[in-house]
Amino acid sequence: MYAVIETGGKQYKVKEGDIVLVEKIDLQEGEKVEFEKVLFIAKDDDSVIGNPYISDAKVEGTVLEQGKGKKIIVFKYKPKKNYRKKQGHRQPYTKVKVEKIVG
Repeated sequence: MYAVIETGGKQYKVKEGDIVLVEKIDLQEGEKVEFEKVLFIAKDDDSVIGNPYISDAKVEGTVLEQGKGKKIIVFKYKPKKNYRKKQGHRQPYTKVKVEKIVG
């Protein structure tokens, strides 16, 4: 059984027991989280597709960790104009363990 959920403007395919990195959610480690924007649920040969979401479905999970991703370097320059700009960026994320798919 798996589901497709939407959070942080992105879609994730999750199964029970999966650990996923999603966009930052303001919760502490150990707290429960519910994703109610469920787009699709598949169970064996049966599947349910939302329009756009499935009304009484949700995915429950636990927050394992808050963290930052790997640093990426953003470097802008214009040739022959002596313009150079170097920036770094680390995207924050939340690590969630999927406990149960209800639907």
